[in-house]
Amino acid sequence: MRLDKLLSITGTATRSEAKRAIRRGAVRIGQAVATRADTDVDPERDTVLYEGRPVVYRRYTYILLNKPEGVVSATDDPRERTVLDLLPEELRRLSLFPCGRLDKNTLGLVLLTDNGALAHSLLSPKHHVSKEYYFRCQAPMTEREAAMFRQGLTLEDGYVTKPADIRLLGDGTEGYITLVEGKYHQIKRMLQALDNKIVYLERIRFANLSLGEHAPERGEWRFLTEEEVSSLEALADTQDI
Repeated sequence: MRLDKLLSITGTATRSEAKRAIRRGAVRIGQAVATRADTDVDPERDTVLYEGRPVVYRRYTYILLNKPEGVVSATDDPRERTVLDLLPEELRRLSLFPCGRLDKNTLGLVLLTDNGALAHSLLSPKHHVSKEYYFRCQAPMTEREAAMFRQGLTLEDGYVTKPADIRLLGDGTEGYITLVEGKYHQIKRMLQALDNKIVYLERIRFANLSLGEHAPERGEWRFLTEEEVSSLEALADTQDI
């Protein structure tokens, strides 16, 4: 693998930043100062230091994206802008895909990865991985309707949802919903079953990942930390992949 590519896919530096650091002698491979961006390195064997800090390489890539409205959760679409279009070119070459989907007009947290086994495990119904959403709806919800959410609702096609946690705010036109399943347009359909309508929906948490204090801006992204990746692997029971 090229040295500048390694620095890029590990989130250490962009390609241009890597080249500038190499020119000023701030990158080492083992004990030797790197002199070329296209130097071939073995990320599994070589010790690479960037400005004195070890470069940590993982076999897979994990990205937390803060999805804006109007972008589809897909790897390719001939008509629409996709979540992958929000990434730099070098990351779009890595066969990343969204772990689960958000509707085109739903905002918030999307996990992108190239680890198919982990994604499959996280999305498996047997793991009941929770997803939390902030919502606003057209008409105020009552506590009786919230209790129906917690018991499970029957949708228009007869499907009975698993119990979903809901916490209403203010006058009942907004709040938080936590699901442990991910049926097509599920929250919108659950509100429709109550003769109501979602007017704003944002995913703020997926498993142990959240849009907290250090969340990227809307339309931006960041690499997962080592701690976040380890927690996901433990949750999915895929430590051996």
